[in-house]
Amino acid sequence: MGTERARTSNEIRKIVIELANKSKSPHVGSSLSCVDILTVLYFDVLNLQPWGERDIFILSKAHAAMALYSTLARRGIIEEKVLHGYYQNEGTLPAHLDRFTAKGVEVSAGSLGHGFNMGLGIAFGFKKKDQNRKVYTLIGDGESQEGSIWEGALFGSKLGLDNFTAIMDYNNLQGYGRAREICSFEPVKSKWEAFGWHAIEVGGHDFDAIKGALCEDTQGKPKIIIAHTTKGKGVSFMENQLIWHYYIVTDEHRDKALRELE
Repeated sequence: MGTERARTSNEIRKIVIELANKSKSPHVGSSLSCVDILTVLYFDVLNLQPWGERDIFILSKAHAAMALYSTLARRGIIEEKVLHGYYQNEGTLPAHLDRFTAKGVEVSAGSLGHGFNMGLGIAFGFKKKDQNRKVYTLIGDGESQEGSIWEGALFGSKLGLDNFTAIMDYNNLQGYGRAREICSFEPVKSKWEAFGWHAIEVGGHDFDAIKGALCEDTQGKPKIIIAHTTKGKGVSFMENQLIWHYYIVTDEHRDKALRELE
């Protein structure tokens, strides 16, 4: 699976770079860090057919919207021409998610800590209706500093939402520095376990490890996968660099990045 998924992930990263360059929008580093996770979800794990009974994916760290849009296009859920209107006046796709803009965008998100809890609510609804559907939500490590995340964590374990999986994109860089230094949440795995979750740590760019964790039995608990990632993954001059949380991809940056991804 590794070679095929690496090729798919690489194609998605190219789309992200092109989107960031054309739109002159920030958050390219945040988008690149979670591409491998989205690749495994959309090409190996999510049940998408029939569409009306699909599994639900929510990007709670919605500033990484370019990664989701690019993945939806590569998966054939939205047409690639829709991407041309990303972050444009009178365009098609906003910089943060709006559920009324495109197929596959399940919730409107942007204020951190909200998508996670909307996902828990959806999972609870599926349980109440006896529907065999699952919900997956991607959160940021900086986002996990939000109190709403921990309120939701209590809610999820209390109700035994074993149809819900959260994935933390743990790249240890948020808007103004290292997440561990700004507001440390370590030991993160132990904290989630103490809140009653089935917690797993994996390399966030290891396709087989990600898939294994996503498919692992939850033992009747909600699941959290702590995925250790690299901000800006795939483009050497962007990797693990804080400036790419906000920095703009110029034509020169685009050409250099695409050469590497080729």
